[in-house]
Amino acid sequence: MASEGEVFVTDVPARLDRLPWSHFHWLVVAALGITWILDGLEVTLVGSLSSAIASPLALNLTAAQVGMTGSAYILGAVIGAVVFGRLTDRLGRRRLFTVTVGIYLLATIATGLSWGFWSFVLFRFITGAGIGGEYGAVNSAIQELIPARRRGYTDLAVNGTFWVGAAMGALGSLVVLNPDLVPQAWGWRLAFLTGGVLAVIIIFVRRFIPESPRWLMTHGRPEEAAAVVSDIERRVERRTALPPLVEPIPTLRFTRRGETNWLEIAATLFRTHPRRTVLGVVLMATQAFCYNAIFFTYALILTRFYGVPDKNIGYFMLPFALGNVLGPLLLGRLFDSLGRKPMIAATYGVAGALLCITGWLFARGALTAESQTIAWSVIFFFASAAASAAYLTVGELFPLETRAITISLFYAFGTLLGGVGGPALFGALIDTGERGQIFKGYLLGGGLMLLAAVVQLWLGVSAERRSLESVTPPLSMLPRER
Repeated sequence: MASEGEVFVTDVPARLDRLPWSHFHWLVVAALGITWILDGLEVTLVGSLSSAIASPLALNLTAAQVGMTGSAYILGAVIGAVVFGRLTDRLGRRRLFTVTVGIYLLATIATGLSWGFWSFVLFRFITGAGIGGEYGAVNSAIQELIPARRRGYTDLAVNGTFWVGAAMGALGSLVVLNPDLVPQAWGWRLAFLTGGVLAVIIIFVRRFIPESPRWLMTHGRPEEAAAVVSDIERRVERRTALPPLVEPIPTLRFTRRGETNWLEIAATLFRTHPRRTVLGVVLMATQAFCYNAIFFTYALILTRFYGVPDKNIGYFMLPFALGNVLGPLLLGRLFDSLGRKPMIAATYGVAGALLCITGWLFARGALTAESQTIAWSVIFFFASAAASAAYLTVGELFPLETRAITISLFYAFGTLLGGVGGPALFGALIDTGERGQIFKGYLLGGGLMLLAAVVQLWLGVSAERRSLESVTPPLSMLPRER
C-alpha cells in the first residue's frame, strides 16, 4: 500500500475500459443488477398483497397501518442509502454489496414470519434499509467495472430491471392469493420467504465479483488494483481475445490521500460542481415525483374510475411493467451513441408531454381502463429510460471517492421529495373524485418532467464513451506531467 502523500502511476482505468464485452461483464450485470428486481418485487408484492396482509386471517391491519408499513419501507431505504453509501466509499464496493443483500435476506424472511403490526413495520424498515444500501454500492461497482463505451446502456438496462421485479410481483400475487393453490393465511408469508431464497442465490453469485479496481486505486492500493485487473483480463481471455495493443496503454498519476470527510463531500457538491448538483437534484426529484405519483395510485385510478376489480389489478400491471422494461433496453444504446445530453432531455421531454396529453384525455373521459393502461405504458417506456439515466448521471458526474454517497444522497433526496409528496398529492386529488382535479396533478408531473428536460439541455454533460476519470477527475488524481 502506498503511504499518504506518495505519488504512483497506474494504467488500471484504461485497462478496464479496453476490455471487450465478455462473460465477466454479464456476471457483473446479473449478480449486481438483481438488486432492482428485488426492489420491484418488494414494492409490488406489498401493494398487491396489502388486502391479504390486512385480513383477519393474517395480521388484521387497518388501511392506515398498511400505509404506515409502506412509509417504513421508504424511510428505511432512505436511511440505508445514506448510511451504507457512506460506508461503501470508505470500506469498498464488494464488502458493502454483500452486507446489504445479507440484511435484505434476513429482513425479508423475518417479514414473512411477522406476528403483528409492529413486527411487520420493523422488518419492512430493515428490508428497505438493505435495499436502499444497495443503490450506492451496486451502481458504483457497475459503473466502475463496465467499459466506458457500454457504460450508459448497461447502467440503464440494469436500473430498468426494477420492472422485471414488478412483473414478478404482479404474477406472484395471482398465485399466492389464489386460495385453491395456497392457504389464505400463508400465501402472503410465502411470497416474502421466496424473496429470502432469491437473496441466498445472489450472495453465492456475488462471491465471484471482485472489488472495484478503481476503488482500490483511489485508496492507495495500486498493486491490489492491478492484480484484480490482471485476474479479470485472464478470465476474459479464456473466451475472448483482448484487443491488440496498437499504442501504449495510457497511465494516470495519483497520490495517496487520507479519508474523504463530510466537509470535502459538501465542497465537491456545492463549491466544485454546483451546476452538476443542481442537475442531479432536478433529474432525481422530478422522475421520483412522476414515478411514485403514478405507480402508487395506479390501482386507485383503475378501481375507482374504471371499475376494475382488485383481484384483476395484476393483469393491468403487466403491460405497464413491460413498457418500463423495454424503454431502457431499446433506447439505452442511443445514450452511448447519440449521447447523454440529447437522449436524457428527449426522454424526459417526451414523457412529460405525453403525461400532460394523457391527463387531458382522462379528464375528458376519453379513455377506457385498457387505453389508459396502454397510454401509461407508452409514457413510461420513455420515463423509465429517463429515470434510469438520472442514476447514471449522478454516478458519472462526481469524483470516485464520493461516488456511492453522492448516488445515495441524490436517491434519498429524490425519494423524500417525490416518493412521499407525489403519492400523497395524487391520493388527495383522487379522493376528490373529480377528473379535473386529477388532471392538475398530471399537468404538474408532466410539467416537472419538461422542466428537467430543459435543465438537462442547459447543464447536461457529454459523458458518453468517456472514461470516468476524464468526465470527473478523482480527488486523488494529479494533473498530467508536462
